[in-house]
Amino acid sequence: MSAPFEERSGVVPCGTPWGRWYQTLEEVFIEVQVPPGTRAKDICCNLQSQHIALSVRGQNVLQGKLFDSTVTDEGTWTLEDRKLIQIVLMKTNRDAGNCWTSLLENEYAADPWVQDQMQRKLTLERFQKENPGFDFSGAEISGNYSKGGPDFSSLEK
Repeated sequence: MSAPFEERSGVVPCGTPWGRWYQTLEEVFIEVQVPPGTRAKDICCNLQSQHIALSVRGQNVLQGKLFDSTVTDEGTWTLEDRKLIQIVLMKTNRDAGNCWTSLLENEYAADPWVQDQMQRKLTLERFQKENPGFDFSGAEISGNYSKGGPDFSSLEK
């Protein structure tokens, strides 16, 4: 998990009518606002490798084919304070070049600026992972960082 980097650098959320979603190198997070007092038994959440279906009190909230595949057995959902559903999906492809541009195949796309910021964060997260001990939390990135930025792995150390 890449939580320490994420906590220091913040997240780049993509707002939706029902809440927001954001991502790290390894995971996609979905936060769904529900009516206060919602109970776990009011929620039906089906997480599959490439599909998600969420309904609350019989009303469909989120349903469709995910932008990319996830590890089915590692997807989880929780109800927090009886007013927020947090869904965590583990990406199958966990490299910096795999920046989801939308949550579902044709829905909840990040606008171009948000998409750019997401890709920057994933590239910085990749640099942090490749260089433990260095703090990239305050770093700025410019230039070609699309698809995960330059690959320095072949350089001699």
